[in-house]
Amino acid sequence: MWTADEIARLCYEHYGNRLPKQGKPEPNREWTLLAAVVKIQPTAGQACDRSDGPVQVTKEVVSMGTGTKCIGQSKMRKSGDILNDSHAEVIARRSFQRYLLHQLHLAAALKEDSIFLPGSQRGLWKLRPDLLFVFFSSHTPCGDASIIPMLEFEDQPCCPVSRDWASNPSVETNDNLEAPEDKRKCEDPESPVTKKMRLEPRTPDGTAHRQSFGSQERGPNPPNVNSSHLTAEELATVTGMTPSGARVVDVYRTGAKCVPGGAGDSRKPGAAYHRVGLLRVKPGRGDRTCSMSCSDKLARWNVLGCQGALLMHFLEEPIYLSAVVIGKCPCSQEAMQRALFGRCQNVSALPEGFGVQEVKIQQSDLLFEQSRCAVQTKKADSPGRLVPCGAAISWSAVPEQPLDVTANGFPQGTTKKGVGRPQARSRISKVELFRSFQKLLSSISEDKWPDSLRAQKLATYQDYKEAASTYQQAWSALRKQAFGSWIRNPPDYHQFM
Repeated sequence: MWTADEIARLCYEHYGNRLPKQGKPEPNREWTLLAAVVKIQPTAGQACDRSDGPVQVTKEVVSMGTGTKCIGQSKMRKSGDILNDSHAEVIARRSFQRYLLHQLHLAAALKEDSIFLPGSQRGLWKLRPDLLFVFFSSHTPCGDASIIPMLEFEDQPCCPVSRDWASNPSVETNDNLEAPEDKRKCEDPESPVTKKMRLEPRTPDGTAHRQSFGSQERGPNPPNVNSSHLTAEELATVTGMTPSGARVVDVYRTGAKCVPGGAGDSRKPGAAYHRVGLLRVKPGRGDRTCSMSCSDKLARWNVLGCQGALLMHFLEEPIYLSAVVIGKCPCSQEAMQRALFGRCQNVSALPEGFGVQEVKIQQSDLLFEQSRCAVQTKKADSPGRLVPCGAAISWSAVPEQPLDVTANGFPQGTTKKGVGRPQARSRISKVELFRSFQKLLSSISEDKWPDSLRAQKLATYQDYKEAASTYQQAWSALRKQAFGSWIRNPPDYHQFM
């Protein structure tokens, strides 16, 4: 029906052909990361419920995001007009929410080309049964999914790690594996980048961490490493080998910090430095962030859906991803499964329609041309530092102003004097998505509103979020049973109207 390479190629072509130069990395100096949501729809009369059958489908990018940065907590605003997290995966998901809002507008206007059909209850809609959504990321999500071993045959950061090894490694990688610290170490664009293609493990403060492992013989081809029930710590400390005989020389280090007050990393030398399965926050440049890692957020979306609390008012069931495709980079199938849904497998007593989604995980062999690895290869020995791009691009499949380019959480070019004005808001900021939600609500006669919006008088963003009762019940169950240390913004950050 579709392959990982087809999804990656489609996203790369969309990035190259549909997105303008604005917001893209400066050639030979900057790199970025890419994420997208792809709609899969079968041709007439065919079912779209599997990715390995002969079904003919159409594939369409409906949202896209680039970005490597997030802001520190001191820069957060109670007006909802700044993007706290501009990592590509988060930008792509917020852009997807904008697309869903537009599709609900079409459904409410009884347009036949909407992805939604009327539900069984008043005011509710459901996704067409023949549609599914695939999430693409050019790189492994930062956080727990990036906890993979560093094998001896890896000479460069874009060399794929076995997809089936590391069933439960007690180590953590460089969050993104394309940057020297966190997948992006986005908060430190001036940090020096090693000219070596070999990605050296880093300590949390960003200094290179070298360990001696004696002489190592490197074969011409990477071994075919299969799944193992041993942890990385067991393999590295007892044998120092994977089941196939490949030497585990260390692990990719991460700049992502364990959530304060919870369990922490062991910081033991070598493969035991990190602990797996923990919630993590993205690093800040001297200013702690409140942004959870992309691994944690994807895991949350795999239980609560990608639509968020506001849109749940209009939906009979959450909007789930069917698959996640990763571009060419170090990636472990086992680590991805653990991070994205394994940590939530025991969550129970969820409201009707909610459940832990075991998304299909695939990896493409196609490298993103503006990834750090690709840019560094082209740059070779050119002078100057290689730094992450400071801008983030949002694109949604909507008819009006589909593109949004931001820097530091505001539209690119915003001055200090302009902050606070309506034109200084990203179209995917909380306040602007809330405006779109309110516009949708006003386009529907009150007698056709869903019950959740009719029972009480609602005013603020927080009011509307809390009134989505089934979503909040599911979120409460997830926190109590799996993500108890999740960092939540105080309610006063959601009191805008």
